[in-house]
Parts: sequence; structure tokens; C-alpha cells
Amino acid sequence: MKKLILPLLAAGTLAVLYGFNDTPAYSAPKYNIMAEKTPAENYANYCSGCHGEKMDAFTDRQWKHGSSAKDLMVSIKKGWIDEGMPAFDKTFTDKEISELAEYIKKGIQNVEDFNFDSEPITGTFKSEQLTVTLDTIITKTDVVWGMAFLPDGSLIATERGGTMYKINNKKKTEISGVPEVLSEGQGGLLDVVVSATFSADNRLFFSYSKPKKENGKTLATTAVMSAKLEGTKLNGQKIIFEALPYAPTRHHYGSRLVFDKQGHLYISVGERGNENQNPQTLENNQLGKIHRINPDGSIPTDNQFKDKSGKTTTIYCYGNRNPQSLAFNPWTGDLWETEHGPRGGDEINIIQPGNNYGWPVTSYGINYNGTTITNKTTAPGITDPITYWIPSIAPSGMAFVNSDVYKPWKGALVVGSLRFKYLNLCYIKDNKVVKQEKLLKNIGRVRDVRVGPDGYIYVAVEKPASAIYRLIPMK
Repeated sequence: MKKLILPLLAAGTLAVLYGFNDTPAYSAPKYNIMAEKTPAENYANYCSGCHGEKMDAFTDRQWKHGSSAKDLMVSIKKGWIDEGMPAFDKTFTDKEISELAEYIKKGIQNVEDFNFDSEPITGTFKSEQLTVTLDTIITKTDVVWGMAFLPDGSLIATERGGTMYKINNKKKTEISGVPEVLSEGQGGLLDVVVSATFSADNRLFFSYSKPKKENGKTLATTAVMSAKLEGTKLNGQKIIFEALPYAPTRHHYGSRLVFDKQGHLYISVGERGNENQNPQTLENNQLGKIHRINPDGSIPTDNQFKDKSGKTTTIYCYGNRNPQSLAFNPWTGDLWETEHGPRGGDEINIIQPGNNYGWPVTSYGINYNGTTITNKTTAPGITDPITYWIPSIAPSGMAFVNSDVYKPWKGALVVGSLRFKYLNLCYIKDNKVVKQEKLLKNIGRVRDVRVGPDGYIYVAVEKPASAIYRLIPMK
């Protein structure tokens, strides 16, 4: 991610930063200073064109000239002409400049609220209603991407580097028969789920970044394989899904898997970094979408989308950026999803068949280089998220707390944060997030979250110390 270093950028500033020399010079307009506006109105009128509609997405940056209210007032009033920042002393009154600086400070404070003081000293964490301690399941692992439980309580875990383990009584045994994966960037061996009829068929389903050579280049895509687990070996491997087209990029694979009660398998696929083409294209393009298939790879006849020939496709919904978790709400039966936004605008969505979730037509975030992706956060025909995060927390795995083990949390949603290294607790009412709480602060990058058959929450953590923990409530 590029760090932007100027406190306020008006039109033309990006030319200075990034060398767009054909951008015309810009000076602040001179309006009637008696017609004072609110700070939100002034930001919308004079700042949002370059920095995006959401002020708190803009404030998620490094500040070259200081971020105190006094520093911001100087930057707004006097500008930094040599760096492309115009002076607004003729545009705003002193009162408006002060109010605008304080308005921006609120966005800065919102970002700083995620910067926790230090790494945890003990394995005990207090929340508003519950205190939990960590029970270590395994440590010294690679990046654990996915977890799934067998009927006997054993845990299957995937490591992004390409290794799969069976964990029983806190001891791990490697499972052989994993296919070749492209472990580069965000790719590798990814999610894993267990067949609902595992006792009869011993089937596992897992996603991975599948490579192929084409014209001397290595391309990759999100693929799903099913295999029979016999002891600690995979047999009968079969690829049941490949997201087309393959791409040269190494990010935004999506890859989360979940079964519904009817036995359909849902697969999240990221747009592979090509937002201008993939997520809104339905013909011959499976990237930036969520898919629905049968366990054998066939396509359910009641899927919404058809190709030009009238043949049913795997597509369940579209307009997704990089969906990082899927989970069914056990009380409503709805499919919930989190996905990474750009700089700002990570989302929780309730997924409905046939719907368009907006990317990149709508977004609450901006580009990593500070430019605006879109000035729309909502639009006709677009399904809005039920909540979003600014700044981006980089949500990963999630699970609904459906166990009496955590009575104060029962009915809530827990979501891992990769960026800020904590577990986000979302209290839900009527399909809305009504309150949030930050748990396990600075535990590490939380990659996956599951509720086991024993009713306990399991979290997979990477960096600074990779591990799988079980959360034990304390009386």
C-alpha cells in the first residue's frame, strides 16, 4: 500500500505526487465568506472530489505536516503550494477552517482507535460481558487459512504453503495427497469444509490457487477439489470447480466455502485485481462473484443466471471484490459474507441469489493511492451492505456464535481482522449490526474463525506467532 503524505489534497495535487504533468494548475475558489457551511458540507464541496465521499477513508494515511488540529488548520489555511496543496484562506472563514480541522480530526481518531497499545502480556482477555482465556491447540504453523471439524471432533487445518493437517488431542499429522498449489502472494492452499455426509463418504472439499502455464507465463485461478480422506491420505481427488478466466495476478482469490442444508456448495471468488472487467461481467467470467454448485460439480437447475445459449451457470451473485468469509445465519438461514474493500469500505453483506453487490460501481472506499474509485455509495439495482468498516479492518473468517458456552454473545457474529489483529464482535438484531466490540486485541492477524462441535470458538492466527486457539470463558 502506498503511503500518502499530504494532509489535504485538492484537485491538481495528485499531479505533483504522481507525475501527471498535464493536470492544470489549481487554486482555491473565492466565494462569499459570509455564506458559511458546515464542515461536512465544506468537505463534500471542496475535498470529496479528490479524496472520496467518506472523510474517514481519506484520513487513513500518514501525515507529513502533522495531524493535530493546529497543524491541519495551517495546512488548510496556508496550503503547501510547492507540493500542490492550495491555500483556502480566501475560501473559508477562520471559523470554518477550525471546524473543518476538527471534523478531519474525528476521522483521524477513528483510525487511531484501532491502534492498540501493545501485544497482550497474558492469554486472558476481557470484554464488556465476558472474559476469555486462550487454550492453545497448535503453534509453530505456517499461515493457517481454513479449519473444519470432522464428526469425531478432529480438526482439519490448511496451511497456505500447501500443507493440510489432521489435529487430534493437540497433535497434528500431515495429510498427503494435496494437489500442487501456487503459494505466491495471497494464493496457496486455502479453505476447507467437510461433507455433511462425511460418515458415509469421507469427503473433504478444499479450495486452492491452481496454476497453469500459458505462453511461457504462470497463470492461476481459484479451484475447488473434492477428495476422500482415508486415514491421513487423500484419495479420489476430483476438481469440481475452476473459476475462469485464469489470471496472471497473485491476489484476490476469495476462496471461502460453505454448504447449505440442501447440500449445495457455495464458493467465493475474488475479482483478481481487475475491477474494471471481472465483477460486473456475467458472460464467460466467474471472477468477482459467489457461485453455487452441487457436491459433484454439477450446476443446480434453479440457479438464477444463464449464458447466451440458455444454459444455467454457477453464478449465484456478482459485483464482489474479494469475499473473505461465508457463513449461514443459523436462525434465519441467510447467507452472510464479508469482503475486502479498497482503502476503506470493507463490507458485511447478506447474499441473495441474482443480486449485484456493487463493486466497483459503488464503494465506501477509495484507491490505495488516494484517488476516487466512484462517487457512489449506493445506486439503483445495487444491494447495499448491512454494515461497512472505515478504516478497513481486512475482515477474514467469521462465524455465528450459536453456543450456550458464550451466553452473553449468543446470536452475535465474530469476524477476524487481519489488519488490526483482533476479533470483531458484532451484535445482531433484525439482520442489522447494532453494536460492535473489539476482542483479543493485538493477538495477531486473525485468519479464520469457527465454532466447533464442542460449542467453543476456534481462531487461527498468523503473525507474530502462528497458532490455533480455543476461547475458554472464565467464571
